[in-house]
Amino acid sequence: MLSIQNFQKTYDSGFKLIIDQLSFKEGIHLIKGKNGSGKSTLLKAIAGIHGFEGDMILNGISQKKEPIAYRKLVNYSEAEPQFPEFLSMDELIQFISEVVPFESKQVESLKEILGIGEYSSQPIASYSSGMLKKTGLLLAFLGDPKLIILDEPFTTIDLDTQRHLKNLITYQLNQGCNFLITSHLADFEDFFEYSSKTSIEAGKLMLHHD
Repeated sequence: MLSIQNFQKTYDSGFKLIIDQLSFKEGIHLIKGKNGSGKSTLLKAIAGIHGFEGDMILNGISQKKEPIAYRKLVNYSEAEPQFPEFLSMDELIQFISEVVPFESKQVESLKEILGIGEYSSQPIASYSSGMLKKTGLLLAFLGDPKLIILDEPFTTIDLDTQRHLKNLITYQLNQGCNFLITSHLADFEDFFEYSSKTSIEAGKLMLHHD
């Protein structure tokens, strides 16, 4: 499904995240590691947000050679999403609809699952941290991505929404979508134990300081 080849990301501080070769099969993959170990850096590189040396190949499409085609296959929700505060969620959805095809019934279904209600028409400046996270999650599930990347998706949302999100992930998995996820939930691995997954210790994959 996804192959990482000769990956290297270097920061001015001297921090390096290095992965010579790593392949992910279809399914749910949990990426684990301590704070600052490079989890978010890796996810953003896979999503096409961070530049890096090397390449990512998703379903045979190279991020470096075919960046537009590659990015159409990947959706991403960051741990602490930030959006223009003068926009509403509905306006963000409208903006994304210009480049990502999806049906309005998908939006309404996701709003119901995530418990968004009437808040989607209000400016983002008025959103709580939980509503900001729900906004990022909704956007990540729009369209028909082949890979959804979720960085700490269960933080700041209530227990009911956590349960609905787990069910949504399972449903999308059965529809052929794949997931890369980080999470600090104690029972997270147990919940997905029955599914096809690979646990990655991020701290063991990487990294060297010059």
